[in-house]
Amino acid sequence: QVQLVESGGGLVQAGGSLRLSCAASGRTFSRYAMGWFRQAPGKEREIVASISRSGVNTDYADSVKGRFTISRVNAKSTMYLQMTNLKPEDTAVYYCAARFVVADAVLTSGFDLWGQGTQVTVSS
Repeated sequence: QVQLVESGGGLVQAGGSLRLSCAASGRTFSRYAMGWFRQAPGKEREIVASISRSGVNTDYADSVKGRFTISRVNAKSTMYLQMTNLKPEDTAVYYCAARFVVADAVLTSGFDLWGQGTQVTVSS
């Protein structure tokens, strides 16, 4: 199965931007539906965005619509989350998630492979 490693987190001021990357080690990356999740201190994990196998279909949490963009480059076995106009409430550990699927559809639950997470901190 694919192994996932997130990178790109850091400390930014409100209104700034970051791009997160999720690198997959397997050769079957294009067979996986992917997603980004986040967990803030004292809060439950929540889905941020998801993307289908081909990248054609995407979905976003209401809190990030218009600000975040999820994408993937299957030839590079990498998924991205471009975050703009960051807000303090975006502060969280961001996780990459995956699930092997047979259809080119967006998942919102059922992910069973996870990365270690990368910290995003947005100061006011």
